[in-house]
Amino acid sequence: MEKERTNISKQATSQRPDLKINDIGFRLILIPFFGIAIPLVTGMINGHNFSNLQVKLSFLYTILIAFIIWEGNRFLLFSLRTYFDWIRKPLRKIGVLILSIIFYTVPVSVLLLVGWYKIFSPDVVNWNIVTESSLIILIAVIFITHVYETVFLVKETESEMIRSEQLERARVEAELEALKNQIDPHFIFNSLNTLSHLIESKPEKAKLFNENLADVYRYILQNKARDLVLLREEMDFLQSYFFLLQIRFEKAVQLKIHIEDNLIDQYLIPPISLQILAENAIKHNEFSEGSPLLIEISMVNDELLVHNPVHKKTLRKASSRIGLQNLGERYKLTTNKEIVIWEEEKDFTVSLPILKIA
Repeated sequence: MEKERTNISKQATSQRPDLKINDIGFRLILIPFFGIAIPLVTGMINGHNFSNLQVKLSFLYTILIAFIIWEGNRFLLFSLRTYFDWIRKPLRKIGVLILSIIFYTVPVSVLLLVGWYKIFSPDVVNWNIVTESSLIILIAVIFITHVYETVFLVKETESEMIRSEQLERARVEAELEALKNQIDPHFIFNSLNTLSHLIESKPEKAKLFNENLADVYRYILQNKARDLVLLREEMDFLQSYFFLLQIRFEKAVQLKIHIEDNLIDQYLIPPISLQILAENAIKHNEFSEGSPLLIEISMVNDELLVHNPVHKKTLRKASSRIGLQNLGERYKLTTNKEIVIWEEEKDFTVSLPILKIA
């Protein structure tokens, strides 16, 4: 089981996706916006001193500045994500981000703004406007970087939740499969013991037992891979299994089902559940034709009650109760519900939750 869990964990880690953000629309709107808004706010482009063509060319140039600043910082941000993350190295990531933004944005902004003056106003460079524009650009870049990081964190959280759910589901499926695989050896062991006893004590019934055992085991092979079966299928299987018991014990074991026939087709149950309880009753109780073991099954409020009187058998060693533990674990993993066991001095009852078909 530990090996299966390790493999599941490695598989989930290796399939961890590389997060991507579709920000094309975001960039198409905001790059032109900042390229036009910042020059207007700082007064860098003045329509009174420029012709219409100069104004248009000036805005094209400032939009180009916004594009270069945006794309450069975007490249830095995406590249740094592969080296630092918020969980393991938050302070280092903040420091590297701030330094990379400053050392890229400020020099490039100043250089490109000065270039604008050299092209459109070659007589003088207004350093106040260059400084103010560079500061506004830097603040805008920090804000946009914060937006990007927030989106990445949200997506990473969603992705981590999905991976956790997938890992948990894979773990549950692996545990359930392991529990199902325990059914076969347990059933075979007890059946072979019974067949061995019949061959020695009642050879004429051994052949009949062997033929019916094949039918019973066929049901196990066909249904052990299923999480749920119809209650009717499980009841039919239990009666077939009980036929095997009666070949060996005759009237010393009895089965009574107190459930209306029309209800049996309305419910689902994990396969081979009732057989385990019947087997458990046979294993732990003394019985004879004069004092038969009566197993009764009834239904109350979407629960099956499986009851038998207690006449404890003296066992050579304490029971491991692996059958009931197996059944309880399978129930929990398959239905997310738990079985309830009432064990008293003279009565033993197990309550099995069953699922009504919608």
